[in-house]
Amino acid sequence: MKHKCLKFISVLLLVLIYSIYHYKVNYSNNNNVTQRDISLINERNIVLAVVACGDRLYETLNMIKSAIMFSESKIMFVILTEDDLIESFAEKLSQWQEMTLKKFTFKIMPLKFPVGDTKEWRILFKPCASQRLFFPSVLGEIDSLIYVDSDTLFLSPIETLWDHFTHMNSTQMAALVPESEVANIGWYNRFARHPFYGPMGVNSGVMLMNLTKMREFHWVEYVIPIYKKYKLQLTFGDQDIINIIFHFHPDKLYLNPCRYNFRTDHCMYMNNCKNVEKEGIVVLHGSRGVFHSGKQPAFQAVYRAFEEFQLNGDLTRDFYQPLETYVDLTSNTPCGTIKDAYLIHIKNYIDKNDKAIE
Repeated sequence: MKHKCLKFISVLLLVLIYSIYHYKVNYSNNNNVTQRDISLINERNIVLAVVACGDRLYETLNMIKSAIMFSESKIMFVILTEDDLIESFAEKLSQWQEMTLKKFTFKIMPLKFPVGDTKEWRILFKPCASQRLFFPSVLGEIDSLIYVDSDTLFLSPIETLWDHFTHMNSTQMAALVPESEVANIGWYNRFARHPFYGPMGVNSGVMLMNLTKMREFHWVEYVIPIYKKYKLQLTFGDQDIINIIFHFHPDKLYLNPCRYNFRTDHCMYMNNCKNVEKEGIVVLHGSRGVFHSGKQPAFQAVYRAFEEFQLNGDLTRDFYQPLETYVDLTSNTPCGTIKDAYLIHIKNYIDKNDKAIE
């Protein structure tokens, strides 16, 4: 009897061990996609890409500085630029690496356009802007990245934007913000002579790009035929081509709210970016040269604060306090009336770090 009991217990233990093992294997297999998606966030290997040509050196460096200032993750910056700017980028970024204890890495690459059409692609809309259309082939070793125009600034930790990769479903390969929030001031719905995404098109100044999915989609194979077909109707070059692609493949695009690519269009007449004063601007986009022209003093004030700040300075005394002062001085201008939208994420970041030190 005793022998039979021991035998029964042994069999029961074996069944229990097998069940636990089988459960773990199945759990792992059933969650492969999810685990792969969230690994982008868990590993925090953030890649930020930018294209810079002509007089965009200092503007691009200011954008890079803004990303470094608030990031808690290691960022790899990928800069595609003209040969005569490579040394200048390398020198400044190497200095910043030492100042930040190598908080980031960088890779500087020469421009690379399709053979035979290099000159035509280089001058499409803005100098070199069309380079990012070819990222899936040019940056073949990278899975995903954030692309931003050189005239952008991060007013929040870059992780806030990077996390949106996990919001995208299995078919979506990119994320963008609508070109306009209001139809009667929208450009695409009133003037475009080519197909565009959704009711009012999308702005391509800030773009999450899952390059692996874009390669599977054969993205680059769409770009050149679309350009040849619509080249006489394109006004905004690469942005128009992106709109045309997502017009025909809307299921491939994830839409971000306007605060992830906030432009003067959202505030020059009235604030039409919903809840931005409460939720704050994540990325400020100084399109049409407003960081430098004086046409929108609030945008210029923010740019000035970043430009004057040194990475080894005190974030509160040397950055936030001047920033608040500069923005306050623009309170009588249309885009200056939403002061909290520019400051809220930065204030929260500083408060969080102050508490951590305490």
